[in-house]
Amino acid sequence: MSMSPADNPGPLSHVKVLDLCQARAGPTAVRVLADLGAQVIQVTRPGESALDASFPNFDRENLHRNKRSMFIDLQTDPGRQLFYRMVKDADVVVENFRAAVKYRLKIDYDTLKQINPRIVMGSISGFGQDGPYGDRPGVDQIAQGMGGLMSITGPPGGGPWRVGIAISDLCSGMFLAHGIMAALIERESSGQGQWVHTSLLEAQIAMLDFQATRWLIGHDVPPQAGNDHPTGFPTGVFPASDGVVNIAATGDRQWRAFLQVIQAEELDQDDRFNTARGRGVNRAELRSIVEEKTRRFTMEQLIQAMNDAGVPCGPILTIDQVFANPQVQHLGMAQTVQSPRYGELDLVRAPMRLSRTSTSLRRPAPAPGEHTAEVLREYGYSEDDIRQLEDTAVIAPKKKVAT
Repeated sequence: MSMSPADNPGPLSHVKVLDLCQARAGPTAVRVLADLGAQVIQVTRPGESALDASFPNFDRENLHRNKRSMFIDLQTDPGRQLFYRMVKDADVVVENFRAAVKYRLKIDYDTLKQINPRIVMGSISGFGQDGPYGDRPGVDQIAQGMGGLMSITGPPGGGPWRVGIAISDLCSGMFLAHGIMAALIERESSGQGQWVHTSLLEAQIAMLDFQATRWLIGHDVPPQAGNDHPTGFPTGVFPASDGVVNIAATGDRQWRAFLQVIQAEELDQDDRFNTARGRGVNRAELRSIVEEKTRRFTMEQLIQAMNDAGVPCGPILTIDQVFANPQVQHLGMAQTVQSPRYGELDLVRAPMRLSRTSTSLRRPAPAPGEHTAEVLREYGYSEDDIRQLEDTAVIAPKKKVAT
């Protein structure tokens, strides 16, 4: 299904990325670039905790695969000078510090573009680079709440519900990666880099999509709808004799096919239900009738019959069941990478595939600072230079003084 890493460098194999990111949003953006073949060097502060070789740090393995890692203390002038030297040769710098931190460290875009006018800088913050909340710290759940998502998630009247994944982090990371790639393409004609930035809040509001449009155009504040589609019915979770399934009968054709499967064609003659608007307005009454019908079938019967009739229908799987599913196995969503610390590890591959230069898992996540000396040699530093940087704690943890 995929070529070996040696034969599959990826479409961004010519792009050099310096990764200053922490937590999840920034590393998600860099992971997109790394999985597409970018040459990523993670720059982290000396003294970050060493990895526990006896037990995998699952999140680190997930977020930081396909990277190398080095220590640089950017709070020191020699550390900044070292970083600036790397910026001259880089294409992209990505960071997700609080908005003001990059200026204190003197690694902001205006500074870096003086060193390399072609540099593309990607930044993620909690709420934007400026404005009344620009200096606030931001994490995913705060953005879910402020971005409106928690107000529309969960059962009607159930109060705010958090979505079960770090969706603001993940989406802001993916949006930033898209922006960075667009800036790289634009650079081919202009010869100039630029600053690309987004925030958890901006990404979360963008992900409201239809619900945001309902307010902006129709001035309708969407309520919680639970497992039901916010406006259409029957789209939601329905009971079978041995569990529940998802069914999505959208449009009049699928509505009639749905009725044929559950043997309730007479409902299409009922003025309350024979239009999409009527089914939405009268969904509570219609649901009670429909659920009585669907309970007569097993889950397997409903899934097969609905799909045969052209009505989307599927099971609701736990995570272990997802990876045991035959279609998921066919797609090869879990791929193996060989870690020198943990042995074989299965990770979720990037979900997009390119026919010639697809994504790949080329290397496991590095230990913090693992490739410091290796990278410095590539930039022309001698062994004496490296030892001096280590002795001054620019690229190594400070040595403890015996008492």
